[in-house]
Amino acid sequence: MFRVTETTRVAKVTGADSPNRTAERFGVVATDLGIMWDGGDGRVFVLFGDTYGEGWCGNGAGPGTADWRRNVLAFSTATDLTSGLALDGVVEREGGGACQVIPSGSGKEVTVIPNGGIAVEGRHYVHYMSVRRWGPPGTWRTNHAGIAVSADGGRTWDKPRSARWGNFRGGSRFQLGAFTRSEGHVYLFGTTNGRHDDAYLARAEPSGLLDTGAYEYWDGRGWSGRERAAVPVFAGPVGEMSVGYHSGLGCWLMMHLDESRKGIVLRSAERLTGPWTHGEVVVSGQEYPAVYGGYLHPWSLDGPDLYYLVSQWGPYNVFLTHSRLEPATAGRPTA
Repeated sequence: MFRVTETTRVAKVTGADSPNRTAERFGVVATDLGIMWDGGDGRVFVLFGDTYGEGWCGNGAGPGTADWRRNVLAFSTATDLTSGLALDGVVEREGGGACQVIPSGSGKEVTVIPNGGIAVEGRHYVHYMSVRRWGPPGTWRTNHAGIAVSADGGRTWDKPRSARWGNFRGGSRFQLGAFTRSEGHVYLFGTTNGRHDDAYLARAEPSGLLDTGAYEYWDGRGWSGRERAAVPVFAGPVGEMSVGYHSGLGCWLMMHLDESRKGIVLRSAERLTGPWTHGEVVVSGQEYPAVYGGYLHPWSLDGPDLYYLVSQWGPYNVFLTHSRLEPATAGRPTA
């Protein structure tokens, strides 16, 4: 379908030394992820994960005393990404700085991590996971995954119990997720908690997004109402995911962390159900140690210049990255 001819790190998006000056402007010294979706109002929503301010330790996440917010939401109207992703503002707390937007509970919930976002008919939906405990790198346990919804442009969010995939026995296949939309359905790619399992696919009509009982799961031949009937649409290991339709190439793109290949992989398919290509590593962990994420910019899915956000654990910040895509030629491997 296409080949990747070059990949470059464009600019740092977050941190005190970023062009956005997020420490000074928003109290964001360190953060990760940067999940993006088209807000439908001329803005791209950019949702970050565990976020820290003054007192951040300078290497990885934490400590919790460093103005810890489990997630923060920023906005961008930038159309020129050649020199970086400009952030226009954030959802602010009283007194200034980015506030936590998706609520986090207490007790056995360590944090609430966003996985994917989408705007549908004026409302915003975020797939999140309730983390019960962290394990070795790439391994953790969730209480459940769910969908949070905002009806006021991302300022406040609800987490209805009807929109949860429980994970009591640890086998739920939609604890990490990535949204996209095609024709009359919203599709949700999923995998189990951690970064070691395969990728699965579910779908729902927009009216049923907040009711997990309304979802259908791809079973290899059609759509089933049982999550346990879901079969892999491609083999793992799969970490954080991002998916979108590239109108210029006429195919779907999937970006995800692949720990076995030690980097962020870009795959493609003609249909969401596959078959998906094996893909190629576009951001190598050998060049950027402990890299993860890989979230497509929704406004770059039409031409040869693909932009996306990646995180790196040591700097614990987010970077805009660019890959050049060209139509494949005979005899050359494709992504």
